Amino acid sequence: MAKTYYSTVFDTSADRVWSAIRAFDHYAWAGTGTDARMEDGRPGDAVGGVRRVETGNGTIRQRLLAHSDVERSYSYEFCPPIPYPVSHYRATIRVTPVIDGDRAFVEWWATFDCAEGERNHWVGHFAHEGFARWLGGLRRHLATG
Repeated sequence: MAKTYYSTVFDTSADRVWSAIRAFDHYAWAGTGTDARMEDGRPGDAVGGVRRVETGNGTIRQRLLAHSDVERSYSYEFCPPIPYPVSHYRATIRVTPVIDGDRAFVEWWATFDCAEGERNHWVGHFAHEGFARWLGGLRRHLATG
């Protein structure tokens, strides 16, 4: 099983960062210009709910597996059809307070299976083309809001 990971520190409080990302159906913070909504009218923190993300390349569906305001985290998985040649994809994003300076430590990771020869590609892709890019969008979102 492969694991990809990315982390960063925000110069704003963990509560502020969490309030921007906590709703699974709110994705404007990522700066991707994609639309996201929960299927079946479920709220954005309903475990088991499915988020539908419309991209220029099609639709991605993700199921919320866990959501915790106490831990400031949520976990999710892809729903079929998975838009990448991976399986058993599970991801978690977590926001932890950095007491020194009232900042936030944000980490995002995923585990998944893929062809051995493509492992390095997908580990790098999810970390840099996904998590790092989306957290950059979050940084810009927080700076303007």
